[in-house]
Amino acid sequence: MRMRLARAGLYLQDCHTRLPFRFGMHTLTSAPLGTLHVHAIIEGGGTIDGYASDLLVPKWFEKNPNKTPQEDVQALIDSANHAINTAIDLSSNPQSVFDLWYETWNECLKRIPIDAPDRLVHGWGPSLIERALIDAACRASAMPFHKAMRTGLLEFDAGRLDNTLANWSPDNLPEPRTSIALRHTVGLADAIRPADVETPVNDGLPECLQDDIDANGLTHFKIKVGGKTDEDIQRVLEVADVIFSRVQSPVVTLDGNEQYDSMSSVAQLLEGLSAHDNGKRLLQHLCLIEQPLSRSITFESGPNQGIERVSSIAPVIIDEADGDPDALSRAAALGYGGVSAKNCKGVFRALLNQARCAASQGSLLLSAEDLTTLPIIALQQDLATAATLGLDHIERNGHHYFHGLDHLPGSEVAEALERHGGLYEQTPAGAQLRIQRGSLALESLDCAGFGYAVAPDLSKRVPAGNWSWSEDE
Repeated sequence: MRMRLARAGLYLQDCHTRLPFRFGMHTLTSAPLGTLHVHAIIEGGGTIDGYASDLLVPKWFEKNPNKTPQEDVQALIDSANHAINTAIDLSSNPQSVFDLWYETWNECLKRIPIDAPDRLVHGWGPSLIERALIDAACRASAMPFHKAMRTGLLEFDAGRLDNTLANWSPDNLPEPRTSIALRHTVGLADAIRPADVETPVNDGLPECLQDDIDANGLTHFKIKVGGKTDEDIQRVLEVADVIFSRVQSPVVTLDGNEQYDSMSSVAQLLEGLSAHDNGKRLLQHLCLIEQPLSRSITFESGPNQGIERVSSIAPVIIDEADGDPDALSRAAALGYGGVSAKNCKGVFRALLNQARCAASQGSLLLSAEDLTTLPIIALQQDLATAATLGLDHIERNGHHYFHGLDHLPGSEVAEALERHGGLYEQTPAGAQLRIQRGSLALESLDCAGFGYAVAPDLSKRVPAGNWSWSEDE
């Protein structure tokens, strides 16, 4: 499938949390949800539309305390517009989806230093273009994403990104998953027990971890830690008490969101937890530790002294430090054990890292993490990627911090319930993600396009050029 990008536009809509989401240095209460629409001309005749979506989350792509959330969001809008203009300029001749993404990525990032603190910002626009073009190609060929990969429709070439993988073939991909365990995020401001809920929302949904476990049968958990060892130990122990009161054999990850200054400090956290019965028990169920160090020092040898102490308990993976196609290889050389997969960093880059992890014969792992992907498009494309990668659990937090599908027009909600009934359900509190015994059913993602069958109504969204910030003070 070869195509040219004829035009594209970013549309925004305001979204507000039902509960505040504190991660790292920021507490999220609102952000715009972006939807990119592309219109492509297919080689040989015909046109096709494609879409991609993300929440424009401040203080993740770049953690600069001197910038406002408004400035962070504007930088992401600028990244999308730059990628749109670049991809159109590169579309004088029809190209494969992979080639057009590759050239767009290189053009947008070529002047950005590999250690630039805003490198993820500049990479986000190309990732949005990438997903929308994947969607368009899949729709034009009436194929789901996993089949498009297996048949070579997208012409993904791992060897072009890493010559050690020149012999990698889509045949190496596992069979796509039909269900996946939801790894529930426990944010730094989350209530743990009902007594911890200070100001009840009373919206019909769980408001604390204990109630989330009881309502959804959760078995997988991602616990945020904040870089203050004593406070982190106390909070993780409180979380562990609730988890073990309800779950016999949980799967647990810790996420530092760049808040620790050295691996020695991370080791102190783990060793402090091991001094307590439930802390020691939690560490026995810990499968990874995500991005504890700032991206600015991740690839320095000094701050990573002591990584062996940490890795002896659980592998450490990179997330925010994954700003270029070689980041995993550079991290592995320092003792890191893997990398996160997120559509906002790139689908083809996730596939590249899956190939690297497979080639490592178990020494590297790929995890599926979240950037508060909301229904329909962002959530389902992210799930479709994880399913194609064969990952068995994935962090989800949009179901928790936002109120189901309430941010969508009613017509889209109704169609989602009809087309993706295994993934959503109507409840007295409104349309929600259907979580059954802690898992999500993915069968309905096996449809023409990139994981979803509900086209967005752009008339219900605001063109990015006309949008203005409306965050609550």
